[in-house]
Amino acid sequence: MTMQATARRPGPVDVALLASVFVVAACGLVYELSAAALSSYLLGDSILQFSTVIGTYLFAMGLGSWLSRFLERQLPAHFLRIELLVACVGGLMPALLYLANAWVPGAFRLLLYGLVVVVGALVGLEIPLVMRILRRHVQLKDLVSQVLTFDYLGALAVSVAFPLVLVPQLGMIRTGLLFGWMNAAVALWALWLFRHELRQLGAHAIACAATLLLLSAAFLLADRITSVAEDRFYQDRIVFSASSPYQRIVVTRSSAGHRLYLNGNLQFAERDEYRYHESLVHPAMAAHGAPKKVAVLGGGDGMAVREILKYPSVERITLVELDPHMTQLFASHATLSALNGGALSSPRLKIVNTDAFQWLQQEDGEMYDVIVVDFPDPTNFAIGKLYTNSFYALLDKRLAASGYAVVQTTSPLIARKSFWTVASTIESVGLTATPYHAHVPSFGEWGFIVASRRPWRMPDALPPGLRFLTLDTLPPLFAFPTDMARVPTPVNRLSNQVLVTTYEHEWGKP
Repeated sequence: MTMQATARRPGPVDVALLASVFVVAACGLVYELSAAALSSYLLGDSILQFSTVIGTYLFAMGLGSWLSRFLERQLPAHFLRIELLVACVGGLMPALLYLANAWVPGAFRLLLYGLVVVVGALVGLEIPLVMRILRRHVQLKDLVSQVLTFDYLGALAVSVAFPLVLVPQLGMIRTGLLFGWMNAAVALWALWLFRHELRQLGAHAIACAATLLLLSAAFLLADRITSVAEDRFYQDRIVFSASSPYQRIVVTRSSAGHRLYLNGNLQFAERDEYRYHESLVHPAMAAHGAPKKVAVLGGGDGMAVREILKYPSVERITLVELDPHMTQLFASHATLSALNGGALSSPRLKIVNTDAFQWLQQEDGEMYDVIVVDFPDPTNFAIGKLYTNSFYALLDKRLAASGYAVVQTTSPLIARKSFWTVASTIESVGLTATPYHAHVPSFGEWGFIVASRRPWRMPDALPPGLRFLTLDTLPPLFAFPTDMARVPTPVNRLSNQVLVTTYEHEWGKP
């Protein structure tokens, strides 16, 4: 009789273990994605962080698989203990990293990679143990195919759900705890399946119950954990916080007013944001004279739109903001909408929630008299693509012949090479780059560049009621002292993204 003839069909225990493989794979990927996403949020440069975290995690999984050879007896008991350890360490990892970033930021990187190694090694132990337990009854060729099938299916399910459902609905901390709870549930299931083989059934039962209670309590207290961490990190009182598929949005308030943070980076401070937004908008708008159609790329807080609406000639404004959470927040939150003067409710405004790069690529795109580009600084390659010659070439196609585009361009004092790299990149597509700068106390010396086909000219008038700019104070903004003067810089291309590396170096990002 052949081996094929004697092999039996998988029984209930085998099916249960294969289902556990699906859950184990899903949980393992969630921990991996959580660590990578948090490191991207808190350390910047998403490609570098995802690459190093995932690489470390895979190495640790290989280490765990190698270590599994030393577990020879009581395999169900080892599997149960490993599940509980993964549940505790992996499930609590996002919460621990949030707290570490707030209380001991210098130790964040060490803790991050330490936890990634521990979780990866434990996850690497899981699948070999399941395969060795299943090997009692299932042929090797069927065993490998079945285990890998459930493993990959679990990974697929989570890879789709993590950015689209889990993080937006639960947040990073609760997502980790939910899947930690699922790991603990697998351990509880293993406790029942192998109850006749376990030598210390009572102790294992207590461990399962304690783990489930710990994770459940942490899940209920997730908002409190987030508040404690963010209150410590931001210092000021948090009046709003939310996680979207794109970023962590936090608004704080102090005696100096409101501040907006995206992924921990300050975007504006109420006490002096008017300096930034007046400098961003009016040199281009006023120089045009009578712009009718204006586009704003980024700027979901509505502050730039507020300034544009001061021009009676403007008939329509198109605001292109990737994150709908931003435009909804600053349109509906009473306090925050007051900051932009209700600009996002203007009948002259059309809001488009999409990627600006893709929006510019639309074949039937309209032409605009003025385009205001108000993106965050190029801290990672996803944002860096919006500062490339490819992007500015698309921008040129949507700019009217007599139009102006203006780009916020980081600090020409602190990030001098980065600033002039943007100027070189704009000029590389045939546009004239006219740089200028303004002092914004919350940021320091800040830079902007007007891009156009015709030379920029000094405007004859500015809208009434401005708090910072006047016709007399405008010309000095276009003069650069020696320590901010132009230096030779390369062109930022999609193929090299040199700006991101230069920016990180100049700002001293880790």
